[in-house]
Amino acid sequence: MSTKELHDAIMALPLEEKQQFIIDALPGLAKDAMQDSTFMMRLLPVFLGIVKESGIDIQQLLQFAALHGGGLGADSHGGE
Repeated sequence: MSTKELHDAIMALPLEEKQQFIIDALPGLAKDAMQDSTFMMRLLPVFLGIVKESGIDIQQLLQFAALHGGGLGADSHGGE
């Protein structure tokens, strides 16, 4: 299956199934993708765009991440 076919199949899913796919697939995808140290610099603008479009304040997101051990807070020293 090509990446376009995969993309099209995922985009055709109902909202709840898209959300579940993201939750299920993202951890494994991220683990593999982070092998490339430059990937995070390509991913960050995408993530920030998603946050901006959602209407969530980035400071609130950072506070939430810090509360849940997400490693995004200012006092983080490498996450886990």
